[in-house]
Amino acid sequence: MNSILGISAFYHDSAACILVDGKIVAAAQEERFTRKKHDPSYPKNAINFVLKYANLKLSEVDHIVFFEKPFLKFERLLETYVAFAPKGFVSFAKAMPLWIKDKLFQKNFLFNKLKEHDKNYISDKNIFFSDHHLSHASSAFFPSPFKEAVILTADGVGEWATTTVAVGKNNNLEIKKEIHFPHSLGLLYSAFTYYTGFKVNSGEYKLMGLAPYGEPKFVQKIKKLIDIKKDGTFRLDQIYFNYATGLTMTNKKFDELFGQKPRDPEKDKITQFHMDIAASIQKVTEEIMIKLARSIRNEYNIPNLCLAGGVALNCVANGKILKEKIFDNIWIQPAAGDAGGSLGAALALWHIEQSNERTANLEDDMQGSYLGTEYSQEQIEKELKNIGANYEILKYEDLIDKTAEYLANEKAIGWFQGRMEFGPRALGARSILGDPRSEMMQKNLNLKVKYRESFRPFAPSILREDLSEWFEMNVDTPYMLLVANINSKKKIEMTKEQNKLFGIDKLNIKRSSIPAVTHVDYSARVQTVNINTNKRYYDLIRKFKEKTGCPVIVNTSFNVRGEPIVNTPTDAFNCFMGTDLDYLIIGNCVLEKVKQDSKFKKDYSSEFELD
Repeated sequence: MNSILGISAFYHDSAACILVDGKIVAAAQEERFTRKKHDPSYPKNAINFVLKYANLKLSEVDHIVFFEKPFLKFERLLETYVAFAPKGFVSFAKAMPLWIKDKLFQKNFLFNKLKEHDKNYISDKNIFFSDHHLSHASSAFFPSPFKEAVILTADGVGEWATTTVAVGKNNNLEIKKEIHFPHSLGLLYSAFTYYTGFKVNSGEYKLMGLAPYGEPKFVQKIKKLIDIKKDGTFRLDQIYFNYATGLTMTNKKFDELFGQKPRDPEKDKITQFHMDIAASIQKVTEEIMIKLARSIRNEYNIPNLCLAGGVALNCVANGKILKEKIFDNIWIQPAAGDAGGSLGAALALWHIEQSNERTANLEDDMQGSYLGTEYSQEQIEKELKNIGANYEILKYEDLIDKTAEYLANEKAIGWFQGRMEFGPRALGARSILGDPRSEMMQKNLNLKVKYRESFRPFAPSILREDLSEWFEMNVDTPYMLLVANINSKKKIEMTKEQNKLFGIDKLNIKRSSIPAVTHVDYSARVQTVNINTNKRYYDLIRKFKEKTGCPVIVNTSFNVRGEPIVNTPTDAFNCFMGTDLDYLIIGNCVLEKVKQDSKFKKDYSSEFELD
């Protein structure tokens, strides 16, 4: 038996995964255990979990691999400060103590941390370091169903690279091209995330969700910031940015170009200006990604594309690449951000360094991304009893039938089943569910359950066999990473008067027979559900279809704004009691809100920080 522990940490979304003989056994983000969103700290809890799940002690693990190379990152930091000196001294002075204390000598730091897991772990000779973008590329290619693919990765920055092109074939993967810092599509998008008042490395998906409410009026101004070549490569004009050496993303020149200061999320409301800014940067991002995709398809003539890196979470851009039919097939790593780097580093060591053969499956090796913690019925009942929860236990068929009935009656459901998802998306294991036919479901879930901005869209989960009848798409999208338009047969065209509305005023207009998951531009971020990957979730949607004729349900992550997705039955109960959820379905247990003791009621409306 050969085991590999993969670790990502110290920037954001720390995580751990474990491979046994090349098979992905378990993976999880540290945030789920510490309840601190995007937790960047050493993933002690995640490591403990994956080791326990694999039934291994740390001293029994053959290899440990970290997802990036700290010395190369430090080199980039130093060279950047030298290039921009004396500008940025304050940022430099703040960064140095942390690097000298912990990050620069990371192997020793990791060894000391790892020893805390197992006193018999006595040597650091099995600790290795991968390249950041090689980790991303490996996480995208090796679990994919392709024997050969071109891999495009784009994020903020790794050691030096911000965008890379790689080619994978069987168990080999080689990075062919790179764009280097400070020229970064991820950092450009994050600059606009910051400018519109959202949190960098957290709120980028809000910017994407806001874009359809605006008009891309600022595209030409954005192109003063970035020089885009025909092949999609680019260079950013650093006179408008502050991220290379400063403490903010943008500067006064940036503000002057667009005519406003960055939005203060505590004081300033979102206006049409911010919606138009969001629409504009989204359009530019899509243009770059499509040009890059076209150029690499032409250059390498490989029909399969894999995507990873934080920019690969931009499901609207992914959907545009799909719609353009540049590649025959696209596969996107569900944990596309830094958390997935732990998995990619382990896979790179197994396949590339150790030359272990790879067999591509007809589907993929991510197992639906259900790689996290799970609880037996006995464990669930024990935890609920200890809490003091009031619950009823149902047989499987009755549980599915009742839950479908609750959904059909427009009840909001907390759904906690099987293994927790790895990655940022809830995929029917730790989800909040609703009726997509309801005209008020989107607004109510946002304001009364999630405690977040009303404009935020929700995703539809749909039976795979019904996909093309409801959406303009006919490919598997199990990880909610592709956006498609609603099928024209399901659309409700807007009137002349409604078309004149701007921004948030469009929100309450019914646009389709499933309004709760239809965004203002008639699009949706789709998840296809397959009986082989998640039978319980599949059976629920099928039962809902039997009752309503609709094979779609609303799926959003089981958490409130700023909180990580729930991990334990206790997390689920606390979120249930802190929101306006009507029912909690956890294992075979059904909890009804009105039957719970009022002393357990919590106020989650301001429990967590803005994300």
